[in-house]
Amino acid sequence: MDTELRAIRPPAEARYAAELSALAADDTAPKPAGWRLSPRAVRRFLLGDPKVGVTRKFYGDDPLVDRAIVSLMSQQGLMLVGEPGTAKSLLSELLAAAISGTSGLVVQGSAGTTEDHIRYGWNYALLLAEGPSERALVPSPVLNAMRSGRIVRFEEITRCPPEVQDALISVLSEKALALPELGPDAVASAVPGFNVIATANLRDRGVHEMSSALKRRFNFETVHPIADPEFERELVLKQLAERLGPAGVSVTGERDVAEVLVRTFQDLRTGRTAEGVSLNRPDAVMSTAEAVNVMHAAALEAAYLDNGKLSAAHVARQLQGVVLKDAPEDGKRLRAYVDHIVKERAGRSGAWKDFYQAARALKLG
Repeated sequence: MDTELRAIRPPAEARYAAELSALAADDTAPKPAGWRLSPRAVRRFLLGDPKVGVTRKFYGDDPLVDRAIVSLMSQQGLMLVGEPGTAKSLLSELLAAAISGTSGLVVQGSAGTTEDHIRYGWNYALLLAEGPSERALVPSPVLNAMRSGRIVRFEEITRCPPEVQDALISVLSEKALALPELGPDAVASAVPGFNVIATANLRDRGVHEMSSALKRRFNFETVHPIADPEFERELVLKQLAERLGPAGVSVTGERDVAEVLVRTFQDLRTGRTAEGVSLNRPDAVMSTAEAVNVMHAAALEAAYLDNGKLSAAHVARQLQGVVLKDAPEDGKRLRAYVDHIVKERAGRSGAWKDFYQAARALKLG
């Protein structure tokens, strides 16, 4: 019996270690100081390069990737904003892994985040025993990144109180952090390779608005939902394979089911069908990330509770948990979509018929 425990989701630098090694071996382009890979190789890591066996990992706006890479070479930080589930965190993780070799220097923004998470704290046992010292100081991920010349990620920065956010201002503008407890002239200066990637959810606007001073230290890039259904379907299938593979789970019929799932999500996300019919958009987040979650749950149901053949009926049953999260009216909006759009498609496709029959049985309010 294999008793080795594996991480459910290893970091990007572990998942794609072979690809990063292949890119490094093939990388002859100029590199900024402190970078593990050249900007060209970073782009190849994110967007794929079949010549060296590198897969595409970011699906969406390719020019955005170029702008993000350029921002991280500059004196500005990189701020990724967008709707939930648009792969902002994935993009920041991939960039950090390619540029710094690690994506693990992370500050998770929340109401409980303090300045210590951005600056430093103390080992109080050592502090009491020997006073303020380098040994007693507990560096934050930001301070560690500054000292080692790496990328630090700040997730959901607008979930933090403004006074905590503003602790980044001097770090970004002066690339230095004062350590007054260690002496009047004690300063930690960033070494080449250091920068900050922050993410913010557009639905959190108004929770804790960033100050103008902090905004000026970032280049803002909006990560939009995937508009191309072919792109989104490819990503959903790839993510499904990555989730099922390590667990030894396999299903059949996933490609036809992904077609129904992606078309449904795109219709409800945009409020318009491919045929041009207007819809009442649900308040629920109909993101690609949620589509992957639904596909994964449907595949698990098919594998463990059915005969292993994935059908659109499995997707329909899992969809309820996505739509009925925010507004009670969303159930009625989904019901109207099923009764009109899905019903009409059910007459033309067996997959849509399976979806329609299962969706009709859902309790949507």
